[in-house]
Amino acid sequence: MSGLEPLGKLLVVLGLTLLVLGGLVWLMSRIGFLGDLPGDIRIQRDGITCLVPLASSIILSILLTIVLNVIVRLLNR
Repeated sequence: MSGLEPLGKLLVVLGLTLLVLGGLVWLMSRIGFLGDLPGDIRIQRDGITCLVPLASSIILSILLTIVLNVIVRLLNR
């Protein structure tokens, strides 16, 4: 039984992490600033739209790095 305990804890932490990240993505979609930042590239032609969210990707990457670092530091205590 003790061999499954770490796996169970890992699954709970991963599930909670996914829940928090899903909530953040949901809230960000309601705010609507992602994809509309000055560094994002939007090309619109006849019936075709191409969006390259460079600035949004960088901001999202920084935020996720901070969140994951906080989670790892809390787990290593």
